[in-house]
Amino acid sequence: MIILKFGGTSVGTVENIKKVAKIVVANDESKIVVLSAMSGVTNTLQKISNLLYLKNYEEAKLEIQILNNKYKSIIQRLFNVETSFNKADVMLTYHYNLLLSILDIEFEEKHEKIILAQGELVSTNLFQLFLEEIGESSSLISAFDFMKIDINGEPEVQTIENKLLNIISNRLDTKIFITQGFICKNTKGEIDNLKRGGSDYTASIIGAAIDATQIQIWTDIDGMHNNDPRFVDQTISIDEISYDEAAELAYFGAKILHPQSIIPAKEKNIPVLIKNTFKPEAKGTLIHHNTVPKRIRAVAAKDNITAIKIKSYRMLMAYGFLKKIFEVFDKNQTAIDMITTSEVAVSLTIDNIHNIDKIIQELKGFGSIEIDSELSIICIAGDLAQNKKGITSSIFNCLKNIPIRMISYGGSNHNLSFLVKTSDKIAVLNLLNKGLFHNLVKKINLF
Repeated sequence: MIILKFGGTSVGTVENIKKVAKIVVANDESKIVVLSAMSGVTNTLQKISNLLYLKNYEEAKLEIQILNNKYKSIIQRLFNVETSFNKADVMLTYHYNLLLSILDIEFEEKHEKIILAQGELVSTNLFQLFLEEIGESSSLISAFDFMKIDINGEPEVQTIENKLLNIISNRLDTKIFITQGFICKNTKGEIDNLKRGGSDYTASIIGAAIDATQIQIWTDIDGMHNNDPRFVDQTISIDEISYDEAAELAYFGAKILHPQSIIPAKEKNIPVLIKNTFKPEAKGTLIHHNTVPKRIRAVAAKDNITAIKIKSYRMLMAYGFLKKIFEVFDKNQTAIDMITTSEVAVSLTIDNIHNIDKIIQELKGFGSIEIDSELSIICIAGDLAQNKKGITSSIFNCLKNIPIRMISYGGSNHNLSFLVKTSDKIAVLNLLNKGLFHNLVKKINLF
């Protein structure tokens, strides 16, 4: 059995839904199809939630109406059979009334999770009804029936595996299962989610739970690229990449994949194939263990980085100093991306400044504090441990005129990262593309 996950853009229009259906039914292999909400819907639902939090009920009601009208327009064009249209209309009315009902109650955090879940619930219902109309046998299964998270928001792996395998074993005649990405239930039995981008994570969790032969992530680009095609003209799709390299790129800015989605697949050694919904004939990128070693595989950038420097002569030879620094960030639930140290100073970066005022206040007890913002981390991913000779010179020779704030190298065999001003990011990506990949791009463009 394989897993096929389609993102919001892939199911964002009537035409795209039909393309997804064509891909899903292209072969007789058993599969579980994981769908995101239609593109833009989650943002609208988040806006509705924010308006309700602010008690702006009239504008929230208007946004609900606009969303419902959008869905109504879609089903008018998606379905040709009256019974299918009527089923879809009844389904949309249910979700519309559910959203309206929240206007009449005291808004709480749990209601936000309920609101956000409606996007995936609608998209999967529409897709199931469309497959029914075109005569394809499929079964819609609710993520709420098997996708569970613990008190820390982590998936309850054994529970998910047991429940999902039980559902599948009771429907042995079904070849196509459809379910929702992103949404789940928590330890209280309440509707919850795997955070933004969680549909990739859902697909990987499901794949690991059933020991899938492959997990396919269908998106709007031909696999992972050696650089960011939004800012660099001549990029190329990567045929294959290791789990570790892909995880580094995903964490440090490669938007095509959710960072956590690699972990369950890697643990079960399940290949992950990234494909283009709008160009299904393209090879895509295969993420697996047995990749051909390559010194430098790709480059990615992560924005909205803040650097914090703690300077203190008390840290010189001081036992436990770094531990105390880390405890400040742990206490304030803030992850650290990069860290460098000297005899008297520690520099580190964060991408979440929600608790930065509290963090700075506590860090002042250790020494003087310097803050830099509007920074970006540039990640160079590859099999760096196999051939370190000349790697750093080949990278930094590309950037002779670019000021570099921090460098992190050696913490991972698959990543060299450095910090630059965000205003220099596009220049850095293009310089690296020209210096590191020029011959490869030139060779490919000859064919």
